[in-house]
Amino acid sequence: MARPEKFYKIGEVMEATRLSRQTIHNYTVAGLIDEAKRTPSGHRLYGEDVFDRLEKIKVLQEKNYTLMQIKKLFESGSV
Repeated sequence: MARPEKFYKIGEVMEATRLSRQTIHNYTVAGLIDEAKRTPSGHRLYGEDVFDRLEKIKVLQEKNYTLMQIKKLFESGSV
């Protein structure tokens, strides 16, 4: 039986990844991470997969890849 996916508020993602709200927003606008789901009250909710994706972005940035290069790597399935 598959377990239900857990969702995380933006603050929880920020705390776990040590990234700012603006950085996470920029990654969303750039198409590096999926748009967050929203609660009826407007809170952003991210799935568990966002943590792996953000970690990959961090690693690639440490290797001096630009956001556009990272996006192309994701789109090609190379990462």
